[in-house]
Amino acid sequence: MAQAPPRRTRWLLVTVLGALIFLGLATTVFWDDVMRTALDPKAPFQTYRPPPAPDYSKRSAWALMPTTPEAPTADQPKADVFFVGPTTYDGGKDWNAPIDDAKADATFQRVMAPNYAGPFVRVGRIFAPKYRQASLYTLLTLREDAREARKFAYGDVARAFRYYLEHDNDGRPFVIVGVEQGGTLVARLLAEEVAPSEVLRAQLAAAYLIATVVPADRPPLDPCVQRGQTGCMAAWASVPDRDIDRAQLVLDRALVWTTSGDLENLQGRPALCFNPLLGAVTANLAPARVHQGAANATGLEWGARPAFLARQVSAQCRGGILHVSQPKSASLQPSGSWADLRKVPGYNLFYLDLETDALARVSALTGP
Repeated sequence: MAQAPPRRTRWLLVTVLGALIFLGLATTVFWDDVMRTALDPKAPFQTYRPPPAPDYSKRSAWALMPTTPEAPTADQPKADVFFVGPTTYDGGKDWNAPIDDAKADATFQRVMAPNYAGPFVRVGRIFAPKYRQASLYTLLTLREDAREARKFAYGDVARAFRYYLEHDNDGRPFVIVGVEQGGTLVARLLAEEVAPSEVLRAQLAAAYLIATVVPADRPPLDPCVQRGQTGCMAAWASVPDRDIDRAQLVLDRALVWTTSGDLENLQGRPALCFNPLLGAVTANLAPARVHQGAANATGLEWGARPAFLARQVSAQCRGGILHVSQPKSASLQPSGSWADLRKVPGYNLFYLDLETDALARVSALTGP
């Protein structure tokens, strides 16, 4: 008959087991802090030496670009799309990403491009510049260093846009799209490059600022208040329906541009909210029956048409935030690593709705 372990051994086992349980609970509770600390570059931005600047005369500085950007072909759409992608760089030692970071580029090509640039493939020729994007860490803190890194990223986007206009646009109508960090940068681009120019405003079909908070009391461009309107801006940030705490957190952490080019907190100002299901800035409820189609295009070959899932969500703007109901499909649920869950998701709830909306605005500008 086996003997029970000695009392001293039992106490040691209990102690070790208790320590492991404590460490597991502590890790769970403080995991956010651990990960944030790991991504913190720690060096002040003022002493930081950023990666080399992109040369937009070279194809390697563009994540997406037509084969012959200077010479549109007859089978291509009538318009262009200038696309500024979201955060794909986690960070660590750098405040801003080098444009040749392999992991960040792979995330863009596999996840962000098919889901967020994909809806605009039929709208226009897509020009997506690589830029020294601010790292994921800069979106998780309100430190001044992080704001400086995000301001720094704007310089690349502005230079890319000017290069595109000078060398490839040739007076063509265009759409501007920015997602998350890219949306914030596009907000400043609209204010500084598009709004002051009567010529560019006349060429602009619409600007879409996805997952982006923009102040409603001083938007950089007129909001899109009806379908088919041109020269306007559609901006929204979304949360799961009725999640009041997350909606408030989004507004509390939102940074918007001042007239002097600094980033400041929204500070209780009203936020603009465009409803992609209704094609307008409105507080009306969009029921699921008008939802044209979500898509999970992650991993699809560039340009491939994804399978669409219609009538998945309803949506309504409340308090400056788009409240979206729970999607029915399991393929439209957040997934991935800790860092992945803090980026825009690997699916687009409004894929077909955005495509339809943008096509209508381009058609209104150019004619059928």
